[in-house]
Amino acid sequence: MSAPPMPTGPARSSKQRKPPPRRPPPKPPKPSRSARHPAVTIGSGIFTFLLFVFVGVGLAGWYGQRAFTEPGPLTTEKVVNIPRGAGVRDMAEILEREGVVQSWVLFVAGQKIARPDASLKAGEYVFKPGQSVASVIDTIASGKVVLHQVTIPEGLTSQQVVKRLMDNDLLTGTPAVPQEGTLLPETYRIHRGMTRDAVLQEMADAQKKLLATIWAKRAPDVPLKSPQELVTLASIVEKETGQADERPKVAAVFVNRLTKKMRLQSDPTIIYGIVGGRGSLGRPISRTDIATATAYNTYAIDGLPPGPICNPGKDALMAAANPPKTKDLFFVADGTGGHAFAETLADHNKNVARWRAIEQGAAPAQSGQPPAAPAVTPPAATPPAASGR
Repeated sequence: MSAPPMPTGPARSSKQRKPPPRRPPPKPPKPSRSARHPAVTIGSGIFTFLLFVFVGVGLAGWYGQRAFTEPGPLTTEKVVNIPRGAGVRDMAEILEREGVVQSWVLFVAGQKIARPDASLKAGEYVFKPGQSVASVIDTIASGKVVLHQVTIPEGLTSQQVVKRLMDNDLLTGTPAVPQEGTLLPETYRIHRGMTRDAVLQEMADAQKKLLATIWAKRAPDVPLKSPQELVTLASIVEKETGQADERPKVAAVFVNRLTKKMRLQSDPTIIYGIVGGRGSLGRPISRTDIATATAYNTYAIDGLPPGPICNPGKDALMAAANPPKTKDLFFVADGTGGHAFAETLADHNKNVARWRAIEQGAAPAQSGQPPAAPAVTPPAATPPAASGR
């Protein structure tokens, strides 16, 4: 048996070699930025944009709030008129033009954002120095407009009252002339743009309220049947004297005459019967005027005329409702702006003679007044005139 063939290669060591240590597999390369998922890129962009928007809005809000509440540019108190029909933009531009706010944009934005429920009202407003936009908006929303005064003197006819209101350019509208004697002469508070009808209504309401109070407290023996008759008598008293302390005395004369069924014979009733609500005759009363019968001429009619001859004031109404107890039946001018009163015709004639002497001694050019009407001798069937004019 033959021996196995010997290996032809190099001889192996008796010790076997260890295999070299394995190297860990290489880590996969990190993905580059360019390899990000598109959704991540979009999301990141949106977040960045929103962050900038949030910061921008916050800064704008902070700045807007600061500008909205910081002192304004006005250095002195100023009255500004916001006309009727003006919108928020119109108001803002007016306020900027008048120097009340720095920018109309800030006013509009502030009203829309901070005061969306504010109802801005037209009218005249007073703005203080340094008033902020927020305060300006609150002022206009409050409706506390500037108030003015209009004074209606006692003794004007309703037509004359309307004319006085028409001459006031703060008021608006063309009203109808109210019924004579339904307005209370007084000082009233008005605001620019207020209608004349509203003023007349306020005057009528005031007269109605006052008349009800005075009528309820009238003297029980006053020969007047209704509040309307009280106003009529008071209107005659009002036109006969401009002195407050004489109104009760004049009222007493006419009440005494009414009680005795004597004609009132009041000169102002002659004038009203001729010119009506115009109020002024423009010349002295003549004998023809006295003799000409009208519905209001108390030289020609018995008792009171059919209605008032003017709008009497509170004092005249009170005097007519509660006249003092006297026996006077006559009065005539005394040359001092007042009147001389008398119980008898003899005393009255003396007072008239005294007044005529004063008239003759004072030329019209000196007094600045037209000459008084000549003395009138009433018909035999007619009682002597109360005023002797």
